[in-house]
Amino acid sequence: HADHFLDLVPYSYALTFAPRQQPVPVDRWPGTDSPARPRLIAPQGAGETFRRVVGAWGSEELIERAFLLEEYERASRPEVGPLRFSFIEVPHFTETFAIGVESSESPARFVFGADSGPSDELVEFARGADLLLSEATLPRPERSGKRGHMTPREAGEHGRAADVRRLVITHLSDELDPLWAKAEAQAAFGGPVEMAREGAVYRSPSA
Repeated sequence: HADHFLDLVPYSYALTFAPRQQPVPVDRWPGTDSPARPRLIAPQGAGETFRRVVGAWGSEELIERAFLLEEYERASRPEVGPLRFSFIEVPHFTETFAIGVESSESPARFVFGADSGPSDELVEFARGADLLLSEATLPRPERSGKRGHMTPREAGEHGRAADVRRLVITHLSDELDPLWAKAEAQAAFGGPVEMAREGAVYRSPSA
């Protein structure tokens, strides 16, 4: 869903048009003859999605020209420096993958549950993780149809069932009282729960 990747649009414009990224016309000007193209690892079909969305108002290739796009398959295990990534599909309204992150420099393991409804597969994927970052969107379960999100209590239940060391909840609806959501998750998790916040750093005892 677009709320998870639209930040790539201004990032792409910055990479494409920032003065430091332009060819150097004279020696004293900032710039480079080899603009940076960061590696972008995304699910299969991402390139087509990017072209369709960005093409609505500009160049379809904006994101793909700004980044080195690599589309991963479900069984892929891409590496970025010391980090290794793994994926598992989780229930949502569009194809969505939870992400596991491990490091060759540490025994610690981090799992991001992505947008997801309740999932036994996610519990197994997150089992024993040092930290689970779980969505906690809804005040109550969807009344009918496919489940695509969790409540704070369900996030806590998943963390407890997976026996994770630490649980952080995120993706709360604006309608939710954060203190209520935290209390609900803690009651189900059986231990302290933290609210995700921008710029936070989480250290693992295993690290």
